[in-house]
Amino acid sequence: MEGASFGAGRAGAALDPVSFARRPQTLLRVASWVFSIAVFGPIINEGYVNADSGPELRCVFNGNAGACRFGVVLGLGAFLACAAFLLLDLRFQQISSVRDRRRAVLLDLGFSGLWSFLWFVGFCFLTNQWQHTASGPGTTQAGDAARAAIAFSFFSILSWVALTVKALQRFRLGTDMSLFATEQLSTGAGQAYPGYPVGSGVEGTETYQSPPFTETLDTSPKGYQVPAY
Repeated sequence: MEGASFGAGRAGAALDPVSFARRPQTLLRVASWVFSIAVFGPIINEGYVNADSGPELRCVFNGNAGACRFGVVLGLGAFLACAAFLLLDLRFQQISSVRDRRRAVLLDLGFSGLWSFLWFVGFCFLTNQWQHTASGPGTTQAGDAARAAIAFSFFSILSWVALTVKALQRFRLGTDMSLFATEQLSTGAGQAYPGYPVGSGVEGTETYQSPPFTETLDTSPKGYQVPAY
């Protein structure tokens, strides 16, 4: 079926760049993309400081290398996912199959929900490690980067939850429209075609005619007598 479904117009219709840029979903993806850079960027640049006991580098979050790696992987994953889903949104209206549109929306819904949960875990993890970080020259130097990563992790929770809600709305909208189309098709298929008009079943005697060539001939017509010899 090539109708409008899952929050997009009819397949093959021209895409308006201005309206696409103003869509709440597009704005949320761009915001999430910026927030992800603000998380993994400071950690990569200033998240590792010199240890007090030697020249080796340690993570600014309580010396826990896992906290820095988790923040970087989470931010990079969100960065790549936002770019991929933006491209998918651009191509979404060109998808003619309702089944393929459904799969794309389900992918968006599942990934957004998963990343919302991971951002919540990352925010709690980084905050806990920062609270247990001992003060020192390295901590003071990288403190702004650590606090920025924590703050934008929290903002990322909000943006990805909003993306999850938008994807859920698109999924419900598309499901309702698909059910509506199915019901219409079923109703149309169940209607009987009008037949030919039939009579009442009562035939008048004056209109009755005998079948051809079935009249019985009278062998003894009236007024004729057989001659006697």
